Formats: sequence, structure tokens, C-alpha cells
Amino acid sequence: MSGTAARRRYLVISNGHGEDAIAAALVRRLADEASVEAYPMIGGGKAYDGVCAIVGPRATLASEGWRNVKGSLRRDIVNGGIMTVPPALKFLRSIRSRYDRIIVVGDMVGVLACLATGNRDLFYIDVYKTGAARLYSALEAWAISRSCSTVFCRAQSLAQLLVDRGVDARCAGNLMMDAVPRGEYDAGARRQMPLGVTLLPGSRALTGESFALQIGALRTLPPLQRPDVFVAVAGSVNVDELARISGLRRTSMLSGESADLGQLSDGDLTVHMARGVAMGNLIEASDLVLSQAGTATVQSLGMGRPVITFVNSRDRRSRFADEQNLFGEARTVVEASVSEVASTLQKLLEDAPERSRRAQIGRERIGGPGAMEAILAALRERN
Repeated sequence: MSGTAARRRYLVISNGHGEDAIAAALVRRLADEASVEAYPMIGGGKAYDGVCAIVGPRATLASEGWRNVKGSLRRDIVNGGIMTVPPALKFLRSIRSRYDRIIVVGDMVGVLACLATGNRDLFYIDVYKTGAARLYSALEAWAISRSCSTVFCRAQSLAQLLVDRGVDARCAGNLMMDAVPRGEYDAGARRQMPLGVTLLPGSRALTGESFALQIGALRTLPPLQRPDVFVAVAGSVNVDELARISGLRRTSMLSGESADLGQLSDGDLTVHMARGVAMGNLIEASDLVLSQAGTATVQSLGMGRPVITFVNSRDRRSRFADEQNLFGEARTVVEASVSEVASTLQKLLEDAPERSRRAQIGRERIGGPGAMEAILAALRERN
């Protein structure tokens, strides 16, 4: 096929900040061969800025779809979240037969919404289920078999369960590792200490609180043992609020790099800030990661960087336990206190062999890239 008239039309549906970022990486690869629009079901879809057009109604939830916190679903419903459903279903009904292919990236929400609105022959990329804790339930497998023609899973056990139901399901690597964001930011040039740490405080309501605790832990380290510190700032996060809640001051000196957000400092501790689009740059230049993020935690582990995460009374321990079945010792989970985080951080900073051991576990458990090329090839098969 050649010429604009022959270009295929795709709609990409995603369901959350991390899923948006992964889907946007796929859209960039499709741009030369198809006309692609994106429907981010939750949030503003900032990951698609400059990548493709956004369609569909905007829905905002207090939780932003983050289910690691207890009662998040109930609070979303109480605060009007249920009212976001009718506009989404109305839109999905209206686009039936408008696109050559609908690609769903994320969890089952997009699949179920398409099933309910009569959209079929979906191309589903499941970046949510790991296969390490729960497999597809009977209801999930039924819904996928009714609505999806091709599915890419993160684990062979998941793919086989669907194959047994007659679905073209495949496992070809972890798409998250093909979608690690990298931007214009030289983190290595900013390194001065023997070791470096990247902070990933997240992109949701608890980001400021998480960042303040991470900074508190770093402040307790002996000055000579403090690493170089970087923070990846998601597009929805207010840097001035991070400065206020952590007791740091923002410096105005910026480089010419597009992802540079300057520094936060109190004269003793300095934090180098970069936009989330350069997260991969920061992780590659670091030895450890303090993370309260979702997708970014997985990507950090897959890149061979041990992760420290803290939990508090609001978190769903069952979700953490499920994740830990996959992550193993590559991620250390501690209580949400400055002393707990600082103690674990100091031990790992002082023990290079242990960092290396955990790094290898992370690489093995998460898996490497490769899914992107397999997904693109599968899409071309159907053209």
C-alpha cells in the first residue's frame, strides 16, 4: 500500500498514566505506516502530547486508576467516578467500524468497555497481569475470547491459558522494557559521587508526601556516603510543591537540555530534576532507585537497578504481595518511615555484591525488550 489514502486507521485505548506512556511509545513506531488516534480513558493523556491526536471524553478520578491504595475504588464511586462510565460507553459505541483496528493497552478495563459496546476483533496488549500471582479468571478469559483476536501477554502461562480458549495469544517479551522513556538529559555528566540514586515519587496525589519521605531518608545518611540524587518528575507534578513539602529550594539555573528542570537544594543536599521523559537517562546513571511508581518500578528492575519501596497503612498489602511474587529480592519493601528507608538504603549503598545480585534477579524476573517488534509485525500481518 502507498499514499495517504491507503493508510490504516488505528485507535489506541489506554487506561492510566503508565499505560499511556507505553501506548505512546507504540504509537511513535506506528506513525509512519498508519493514522493513529488515542483514547486515554483516565486523565489528560499527556503522554500523547506531540505524538498523536486524542479523542474521546476526558475522565478524571481521584485515584487516577491507582488501585494500590485501600478503598480507592469506593472513593472513586462516592466522588462521582461512576458518572465517567456513560460518556465512555457512548463514545465507544459511536466509533464502531470507524477504525481498521482498535488496540487496547493496559488492564481489562478497555477490553470490557469494548465488549459492552460491540467492538470486536481487538488487538490487546496486556501490560498489567504478570502471571506470577493471578492468572486470568474464567470471566476475564471469556471476555477476552469474545472480544479479542490477538493478545500479547507478559507471561507464557497467561498466553497459554488464552490459547487453550482459541485466542491467538503470544508472549514475546515485556513491552514496558521497549518503552523506557529517554530524553535530552545527560545525567552522567552531573555525577560527582561514587554512587547515584534516582527517586521516582510517582505521579498521583501522594507524590509530594512520598518525595518528602525519600528526601528525609537521604538527609539522614552521613554526608560522605550520600549519593548523587536525581528525581524524575511526571508531567502532572508541581515542582514548587515538591520543593515546599521537602524543605528544599528550587534553583533557576538550567542547561539547554529540553528535559532539564534544574535543581532542588538546601545547601547540603542537592537533587537534580529531569522531566519524566528522561527517566531512563536517570536510572541508567544510578545504582539504586527509590520508587513509589507503578510502571516505572518495573522498568527500573528490568534495567537491573534494585528498588526500595515503602508501604503505609493506606496501601493494599495484597497488591504489594502479588507484585512481590514477581519482583522477589530485586525490590525491597519497607515501612513508610524515614529510618526504615534510610537504613535499607545505606545497607545497599555499602554492599556492591548485594546490589549486583539483586540487579540480576530484576533483569531475570522482568524480562527484556523485544515485544515491540513482535507487536508491530503482528499488526502488519493483518494489513
